[in-house]
Amino acid sequence: MRSHKSDIQQNGHGDWNTIRTLIPYLWPKNQVTIRARVIAALVCLLLAKVATVYVPILYKLAIDIISNGSYFTINSLITIVFGYGLLRVAQQAFGELREFFFARVTQLAIRTVALKTFNHLHSLSLRFHMDRQTGGLSRAIERGVNGIEFLLSFMLFNILPTLIEIIMVCAVLWYFFNFWYALITLLTISSYIAFTMFVTEWRLKFRRQMNEHDQTANTRAIDSLLNFETVKYLGNEQHEEKRYDTSLQRYANAAIASRSSLSLLNVGQGVIIASSLITLMSMASFGVKAGTMSVGDFVMVNTYLIQLFLPLNFLGFVYREMKQALADMDAMFFLLKVKREVADKPNAISLKKGAGRVEFENVHFSYCKEREILRGLSFAIEPGQTVAIVGQSGTGKSTIARLLFRFYDVTSGAVKIDGQDIRDVTQQSLRAAIGIVPQDTVLFNDTIYYNIAYGRPGATQSVVEAVARHASIHDFIKGLPDGYQTMVGERGLKLSGGEKQRVAIARTLLKDPRIYVFDESTSALDSHTELAIQHSLRNISLDHTTLIIAHRLSTLVDSDKILVLKDGNIIEYGCHAELLAHKGIYASMWSTQLHDDNESQRKPRS
Repeated sequence: MRSHKSDIQQNGHGDWNTIRTLIPYLWPKNQVTIRARVIAALVCLLLAKVATVYVPILYKLAIDIISNGSYFTINSLITIVFGYGLLRVAQQAFGELREFFFARVTQLAIRTVALKTFNHLHSLSLRFHMDRQTGGLSRAIERGVNGIEFLLSFMLFNILPTLIEIIMVCAVLWYFFNFWYALITLLTISSYIAFTMFVTEWRLKFRRQMNEHDQTANTRAIDSLLNFETVKYLGNEQHEEKRYDTSLQRYANAAIASRSSLSLLNVGQGVIIASSLITLMSMASFGVKAGTMSVGDFVMVNTYLIQLFLPLNFLGFVYREMKQALADMDAMFFLLKVKREVADKPNAISLKKGAGRVEFENVHFSYCKEREILRGLSFAIEPGQTVAIVGQSGTGKSTIARLLFRFYDVTSGAVKIDGQDIRDVTQQSLRAAIGIVPQDTVLFNDTIYYNIAYGRPGATQSVVEAVARHASIHDFIKGLPDGYQTMVGERGLKLSGGEKQRVAIARTLLKDPRIYVFDESTSALDSHTELAIQHSLRNISLDHTTLIIAHRLSTLVDSDKILVLKDGNIIEYGCHAELLAHKGIYASMWSTQLHDDNESQRKPRS
């Protein structure tokens, strides 16, 4: 993910690109109802502005009638006043109708973009999610969605109406008076807009700094809270407080600079508006004195200027916020532009149902060019076989599981299931055929029932309880006050490591895939529970292809084959007895582990 600063930096070209990206969501294909709502909203907008511009004309006529003394016709005045009131009501009514028609358009656009971003993030590779900062990423999406709502509300219903009103008012002033009234009004507005844009562009650097420090503070806060236990273990509360406070202080400094520059902008805008008011009202005063203008004309000019400058003053705020909204939207739309490292081919087919033969053919893989993890790895797991992979940390054991699941694509070679290259089939069908219990078990902040049933959403209570029994966790769950409705906490922190692993095993059993992958899946279990689960897994694996990646060699004794991995390739191969007889690396690892287990049993318990 690119830096936050580069995400937010914008220019005119970038702004228009962002707006063009948004337009299809406002005018969706094959959505006649939504398009009709857009048209209806624009019609209401135009009618509201016509009513707004015509109001001062009726006000002028009323003033002129009254200024004639006691000789005015009361019927004419009442008619004008009644029309004036109707236009005021029409102005508000059409404004509300505009909001009514466009509300559904806005919410559909926000929902569509948010859902598309969410789905796209789920489609990106594991590499992207390992490099991301969750706090900053969620903040970018949140601000982007809010930016869309702000942009739609204010660009269409504040800036566009104001521009329409400016054109109409200039035309009216030219028609009723002369060219100079229209020209001065137009020059004033142009000067105001130019000044606002110039100063706002200068001020944006402070907003960028505010966003950057805000995101940093948010990321640090979330990261610190997610690692609450680590902070406590090491007694680093003050260290975390200082890091967070540093980001908050930098944000505060940028916010102060932003507020100070805002005062400068407001004063400059006030000078431009006051100069125009003085000029035009002086011209109108001379017109009344010369008899070329009536008192009503004088009032109409003043009314139009006030009517224009009030929303124009608000336009300064809107422009500033629009620039920020566009920057936030660009940051979110950037996420949609991140290319999928692992993507289905255009002609990808579903994985055909087969016996579940897994084959790695001369597989090379590296996370980065400088370090190759797998170097020409080749092996096969026959249907129904249980194959275990062992080796020291960093030899590529877990990488094999990730390649099989297609979190990454191989650099060269091929991974096949039932003779089909997994790059030629859809990821959904591939992953439906594989069930994995990862080394690091992460649970949703929901109930135990939800976390087990996640393996097959919609599964019945009896089926969920059946797999929980197989994973030797049913009795534990039933002993809890809330049973299966017990909340597990953030990332499952309310459960022990062993309990989380058993929930993960139950979840995978519920999925009922044809291929099982257990990546250190019993590493956090006590010996008694480990033996119970091993017995269950042996029964389950009888008719399934199973790949076991384990550190504890005692869990691999019954495997059909054991592969010993070193430096990204297989150096020993055979069943447990054959490898012990070979007296190689596996035999040495076995001997070392037996010695460590015996030593740990001899140590007195406190």
